[in-house]
Amino acid sequence: MTDDRDRGAPGKGLLNGLAVTLKTMTRRSTTQQYPDVEPDLPPRSRGVIALLEENCTVCMLCARECPDWCIYIDSHKEEVVVPGAARPRQRNVLDRFDIDFSLCMYCGICIEACPFDALYWTPEFEYSEYDLRDLLHDKDRLGDWMQTVPPPPAHDPLGEPSKEQATAARKAAGPGAATPAKTARPAQVRPTPAPTAATPSPADGRGSAAETGPAAEKGPADETGSADESGPATEPEK
Repeated sequence: MTDDRDRGAPGKGLLNGLAVTLKTMTRRSTTQQYPDVEPDLPPRSRGVIALLEENCTVCMLCARECPDWCIYIDSHKEEVVVPGAARPRQRNVLDRFDIDFSLCMYCGICIEACPFDALYWTPEFEYSEYDLRDLLHDKDRLGDWMQTVPPPPAHDPLGEPSKEQATAARKAAGPGAATPAKTARPAQVRPTPAPTAATPSPADGRGSAAETGPAAEKGPADETGSADESGPATEPEK
């Protein structure tokens, strides 16, 4: 049994509900009248997938990585005669590229797995059909979605330039010009130790230049050294 203290006053729940209703009635409505008013989608929204057929090499990575197996690809090989080559080369020609959007879960794995940038996200989402079979888009319809692909976002002005931009800037500056990569941080050069005097070799029998020069020719009086070299003079013992 419940305690009497847990029970509220009769009609308290109804009053709380009416309070929420009155609070909502005083606020301004933010409902967008779709389809008369187009919604403001986030910049990275996922609508439909577009195909750039020129970049597709029929590597089959997108179809293999798709967890729903909703990508169907067919191709054939053609021989291409290259001038100067010993034998003709073969290349894959795309015959069929279909995506069944009735099975697609919009995970984006196919776009990330494509190594040649042949698949792109578009913000278009108005492609509903009355027949489920019409959600199978072929390569021609996927190619038409390329017109709705937004441009890539601008790079961070404080970030590092891309490899293409760095290469173009280096070519425009000319050889020997300073580039941001060269002037970013100077290289630390370690000081080289001073060269030491060469020691005489026992097999050679000849000394260094300092020993064979005029300073090396000393008489018997010079062999004992001066007072400065031999240290302070000692007093004889008494």
